[in-house]
Amino acid sequence: MEQKLKIACLVSGGGTNLQAIIDNIEAGKLKAEIAAVISNVPGAGALERAKKHGLPAFVVNHRDFATRELFDRELAAIIDRQGATLVCLCGFMRIFSPFFVEHYPGRVINIHPALLPDFGGKGFYGHRVHEAVLAAGRTQTGCTVHFVDREVDHGPIILQRTVPVLVDDTPETLAERVLHEEHIAYSQAIELFAQNRLEIKDRKVLIKP
Repeated sequence: MEQKLKIACLVSGGGTNLQAIIDNIEAGKLKAEIAAVISNVPGAGALERAKKHGLPAFVVNHRDFATRELFDRELAAIIDRQGATLVCLCGFMRIFSPFFVEHYPGRVINIHPALLPDFGGKGFYGHRVHEAVLAAGRTQTGCTVHFVDREVDHGPIILQRTVPVLVDDTPETLAERVLHEEHIAYSQAIELFAQNRLEIKDRKVLIKP
C-alpha cells in the first residue's frame, strides 16, 4: 500500500486553511494524512475542527515557556513523535527560533495572503496585508506558498495564485477572494511535496515533472 505523506498543521486561529486541507484529503484530492494539529492558543477554533474530524490535536501554549526555543523544542517533540514529515503553518502566529528551521530543513511550508516578496515580513498579517495592498493602489494581489527559512515570509516560493483588485474592494472583500485561492494553493503545494517534485536550488523552487 502506498505510504501517505504525514503532515503536522500548526494553527493559532479559526483554521480555514486547515479545513480546506482536511476537505481535500477526505475528497481524495490530496494524498496526505494529518498526523497532528498543534495550536499555541488554547481554545482556538482550529482545534474544534480537528476534533470534529477525529484528528490528533495538541495545545502547546507559548506562554508556558521561558524562551522561544524551549517552545519550539516542545512543538518538534510532538511533530516527531507523531511521525510527520512536512510541517504546514495554517495561520500560525509565532516566529520560529533557528533551532526549529534547522530541525526541519526544507520541510516547513507557510501560506501568505499576498504575492511575496511584496507585503511580507513582520507586521504583515491578516487584514493588515489587504489594507496595505489597497493603500498601494495595486491592481493585482494573491497568495504565496513558500518554504520557511530564518526570516519572516522570506523562504523560497513554491507557487502563487493571483486575484484582481477591484475598484470597490474593501480589506474584507479582498481577503475573501484571496482566501479562496489560498485554499486551492496550499493543497496543490502539499501534493507537489508528497510527489517529491519540489527541489530547492539557489533559493528557487524547481517543480520537477
